[in-house]
Amino acid sequence: MAKEKIVLAYSGGLDTSVILKWLKETYDAEIIAFTADIGQKEELDGLEEKALATGASKVYIDDLREEFAKDFIYPMFQAGALYEGQYLLGTSIARPLIAKRMVDIAIAEGATAIAHGATGKGNDQVRFELGAAGLAPNIKVIAPWRLEEFRNQFPGRAEMIAYAEANGIPVQASAAKPYSMDRNLLHISYESGVLEDPWFDASAPENKEMFLLTNAPEDAPDQPEYIELEFLKGDCVALNGEPLAPLQVMEKLNELGGKHGIGRVDMVENRFVGMKSRGVYETPGGTILFTAHRKMESITMDREVMNVRDSLITRYSTLVYNGFWFAPERTAIQALVTESQQNVTGTVRLKLYKGNIIAAGVKSPVSLYNPNIATMEADPTQAYDQGDATGFIRLNALRLKVSTGVAESAK
Repeated sequence: MAKEKIVLAYSGGLDTSVILKWLKETYDAEIIAFTADIGQKEELDGLEEKALATGASKVYIDDLREEFAKDFIYPMFQAGALYEGQYLLGTSIARPLIAKRMVDIAIAEGATAIAHGATGKGNDQVRFELGAAGLAPNIKVIAPWRLEEFRNQFPGRAEMIAYAEANGIPVQASAAKPYSMDRNLLHISYESGVLEDPWFDASAPENKEMFLLTNAPEDAPDQPEYIELEFLKGDCVALNGEPLAPLQVMEKLNELGGKHGIGRVDMVENRFVGMKSRGVYETPGGTILFTAHRKMESITMDREVMNVRDSLITRYSTLVYNGFWFAPERTAIQALVTESQQNVTGTVRLKLYKGNIIAAGVKSPVSLYNPNIATMEADPTQAYDQGDATGFIRLNALRLKVSTGVAESAK
């Protein structure tokens, strides 16, 4: 009989390299390694050779960067998603795409299971598995870190390093980093290790080598730089007059934001599994795009439409963070978001300077801002009669007067 096939989400690090070998031996299975290229750059070097040398029968390294930008980052930014007021969801939004492609490969290869190296304490285990459940509910998921036999064999990092050395697994893991890192097109996240102490100052000069995407604001250029972003129906389609695809927009904005020290966030957040976690993030291009998009909406989106969309930001952000990208409620909210973006078209001008994004102008052919109506001078259109405000205020004040009167009489 043919061996069982398992598709493993493989990064080439210590954990997934050990897991690849362990799965092959424990399940007597054929392991297909899958790596999604979502912008890790040099981290992908040599991965195919590593996976094959560790025992994989086949390796997929798929360039998903354009799909990531177009079908995941852009729709999420249209929704104004911001988790707990700070986090632009850089890791969270990558997981459903990885799960989607992993399931596709499993189906194409006739695999009976998928596997991942996420720990039992983190959010990623939930995101991968909820993603798979929403796409292929009958596929089996193997999570070694939640299996007692795996944890008994590998109670710590030392045992994993020893296993790798004994089995000729080509990983460089003799010295642990003082933190863990996850990189993609949208951001880099740093957590664990020295960062587990929330009093540790990641922004201190002696820690500047940790950051890979951004200059420290104090080291950024002393001269501001102006940029213009053009939007069409909520999507950025050009930068400084040059038409660009979503991937190109993200790459160029990352360069600009990094140069000017933009997009650093240091926060303690609430994980879905119940604990608080400290994370440090670099999201240079995403921070610029998020700010520009909101600015574009300010003159093109109807007030009540904006109120409805904004009322769903917390819900939408939590769905993405918790791994419910393929859930019907996220899809339903996205449909409303898409409709809200139909007139979000025009140009935003921003000034980038030492970690700051400063508004420097906005215009649109479908602007709802009318200077003739908004002017403090005489209104040439006579669209607004200031005397009408008397009745407007009186009607809105009625319930306040009534409730205050009831409260006074009850004393």
